[in-house]
Amino acid sequence: MLVFRKICLALVVLGVAMLAFAWITQAEGLFKAASLGTAIAWAIGIGAIPRLQGYQYTVWIVAAVVAGMIYPQSFLHVGDFDLRNKWLILIVVQFVMFGMGIQMSLRDFSELATSGKGVLIGLCSHFTIMPLTGFALTKIFHFDPEIAAGIILLGSCSSGLASNVMVYIARANLVLSVAVTAMTTLAAPFLTPFLMKILAGTLIQIRFLDMMMEIIKIVIVPIGAALIHDFLKTASPGGRRNVYSIASVSLIWLGALILGLWSWLAEAVSAPTLQSLEVLSFFGGAVLVGLAYHLITLSFENLDRYMPYVSMFGIIYFTTVTTAAGRDNLLQVGFLLFFVSVLHNSAGYFFGYWLSRLLGLDKASARTMAFEVGLQNGGMASGLAGAMGKLGTVGLAAAVFSPWMNISGSILANYWRRREAERVEEIQEISINP
Repeated sequence: MLVFRKICLALVVLGVAMLAFAWITQAEGLFKAASLGTAIAWAIGIGAIPRLQGYQYTVWIVAAVVAGMIYPQSFLHVGDFDLRNKWLILIVVQFVMFGMGIQMSLRDFSELATSGKGVLIGLCSHFTIMPLTGFALTKIFHFDPEIAAGIILLGSCSSGLASNVMVYIARANLVLSVAVTAMTTLAAPFLTPFLMKILAGTLIQIRFLDMMMEIIKIVIVPIGAALIHDFLKTASPGGRRNVYSIASVSLIWLGALILGLWSWLAEAVSAPTLQSLEVLSFFGGAVLVGLAYHLITLSFENLDRYMPYVSMFGIIYFTTVTTAAGRDNLLQVGFLLFFVSVLHNSAGYFFGYWLSRLLGLDKASARTMAFEVGLQNGGMASGLAGAMGKLGTVGLAAAVFSPWMNISGSILANYWRRREAERVEEIQEISINP
């Protein structure tokens, strides 16, 4: 594999030369092909450079953006099928969240009680600093209403598991990071629609209950399925029997819906009741998926290790589709949107860190807060934009902000890691030579 990566690095050099030739000769077709080929070759080849291996996923995201910008029609339809289909986007995002949820455990939620002050600071900071900063930036730069709503939406989402990775790299307070991520995830179905209603309600139509239900389906349901798998790893015989019983009832319920019960319910009950039954059905599906996945892992023990790659593929998929759908808008505001992403992300790091220090948290915990506030769940934002049918406008912020958040987070995490290592070396030197 290393040899293949090195070959791809050589192809990057060739690709750059072809780009230069195509630019001089104005060969548009060659320029497009060379751009995409060079981006893919760089995404593969960067893994051969030890110091840059941590940026490989980010480069794949950039390659996805390049593909969507250069060949937009190829990533919008396959035959007559629309790749922006609401249900397809929902399924892809659920796979992304399930893959992320596999990296969580029920023990993560047990830390909520033991990290009280830090969790409260993290929760309040996350759902005030980022949405308000996003709102302020939309007022300063005057984006179109739907693009502005997308910036506010991204700021109003929960923190993602990327923050836990960055905290781990930075050697900050990982226990606190996991607890804050868990808490913001649980609070998102209520706080995200609320913030969107008050901050973006004049930009696009926000249906509070509909958005709350979508967040439950996009985030809570797939993570719940992953946690069922985690529960079954150490469950008692009684606990296993309970899961099997719930799974049996869920299977019967979902089977009845397919065989005609849903059509009858659609005519017999009110819309809110039907919506609640829909979410309940998703939870029933989560139990079945969690149980089925657990049974599969009994035969394929290393499957958990590969699930993050499923999440990465999903993110690359809807980044490509979002870019293709919003290509015209990106050509108009792409650079400005990127500049705003830098400001928004930097504000999260800055205020997350210094507000935590002001409120009495130690440096390690304050660094954790910087990542928990500054890094948003782009998958959740994309899923909600897809559910609205506005992937090419409301979803643009997530497509542009996500690559930068990965880059800036990696840079900051490695910087703090080096600072911590230098501090430890200084302490050791002092102790040896007082």
